Amino acid sequence: DDARRTATANVRRATTRGATRDEARGVEATTRDAERINETTRRRDRRAGEGDARAKATAMTTIEAKEIEALTIASMATRDAVYETLRIDGDPNEVGHVIHTGASGASREISYETVRVVGHGSFGVVYQARCRENDEEVAIKKVLQDKRFKNRELQIMKAVDHTNVVKLIHSFYHTTEEDEVYLNLVLEFVPDTVYRIGKHYHKNNQRMPGLLVKLYTYQMARALASVHKLGICHRDIKPQNLLVDTKTHVLKICDFGSAKILAPTEPNISYICSRYYRAPELIFGAVHYTTAIDIWSTGCVMAEMLLGSPLFPGDSGVDQLVEIIKVLGTPTKEQIMHMNPGYTEFTFPQLKPHSWSKVFSKNVDPLALDLISKILVYVPESRFDCMTMCAHEYFDELRDEATTLPDGSPLPPLFNFSDGELESLSDELKKKLVPAHSRK
Repeated sequence: DDARRTATANVRRATTRGATRDEARGVEATTRDAERINETTRRRDRRAGEGDARAKATAMTTIEAKEIEALTIASMATRDAVYETLRIDGDPNEVGHVIHTGASGASREISYETVRVVGHGSFGVVYQARCRENDEEVAIKKVLQDKRFKNRELQIMKAVDHTNVVKLIHSFYHTTEEDEVYLNLVLEFVPDTVYRIGKHYHKNNQRMPGLLVKLYTYQMARALASVHKLGICHRDIKPQNLLVDTKTHVLKICDFGSAKILAPTEPNISYICSRYYRAPELIFGAVHYTTAIDIWSTGCVMAEMLLGSPLFPGDSGVDQLVEIIKVLGTPTKEQIMHMNPGYTEFTFPQLKPHSWSKVFSKNVDPLALDLISKILVYVPESRFDCMTMCAHEYFDELRDEATTLPDGSPLPPLFNFSDGELESLSDELKKKLVPAHSRK
């Protein structure tokens, strides 16, 4: 144990030197990328008066096609033209205010009465509200806008349509007396989260029932499969962003505020994703990463539901990496190169990996440990993709027609795959995913 503690301290020192430097490089690269986007936009605007639409389209760069499509720097006149007329009765910063707004393309007014605050953070605030016209409960996410940009979250929410992703009902903007612009996303209201459910069991000194862990993990993976198919990386999968209806146990992913369409050749910021759920390539400062970072986060959430506490707690990025190394062992040079080819620090003391059966208690399903061992691996390309996860034997209980919820109610819909979800999958994988009783 003393030798292990000494080795861990050495890992922390080595990681501090390397990770801090690489995160700085990542920030620098992202800053350069932002400057390049702005310069590209200025060049595009200059070209606008010099050629026809075809010439402009041909001249567009990869950044323009991928990034500017999502975050177009718009003129004030164009931006204001899409704002909807609205009226607010009451203090907009207090619960109880009523928002009167028009639906896109409709002449009728829609009114939302705020009921309570259900979430807040650096992004803004989320209210539970009631639509006065149909008495529907909704959530309204109010986000302060940078006036130069279209909101990436809104564009992504419009693109994603899946039963396990929170539904966008309506969106509108409003401007305050201080000329601050807010985007309001009206979303379906889902009353609970995996975080609060886990906290409830932990408070009562209980573990979350194995069936619920299975059910939530499966729905999370299925939702991400649909999101990833669009080239979108969520970049902030954590228990707080997994909504649950505790009556039906339907899970829905929410909060696409950090989400982005990833372009393989373009750098991204590495300081992304909440700490306990950050993939190791992010801690190593990678700016060219893939949707595999969401897969890692999914594995961390699954492990947390099984353990009752975070698998890799840490007070900083360095501490986080130390916790990962203590379980997975010291990464090899080749593994580090797969995570971040630009990383140059390889002076890590050698720690051997822990057996997953020793990390978890004896009564954890061995199939759960097998699945986790396929997800929480250093090399991003070696992690299971989402549909391969869903087909794993761990979820066979969900595919059993006799399985019910703990109260005897039927399971929520799990196999109503769209053609798009199953597209390009092998026949063997499709057969595993869709049980005989659900086939048409």
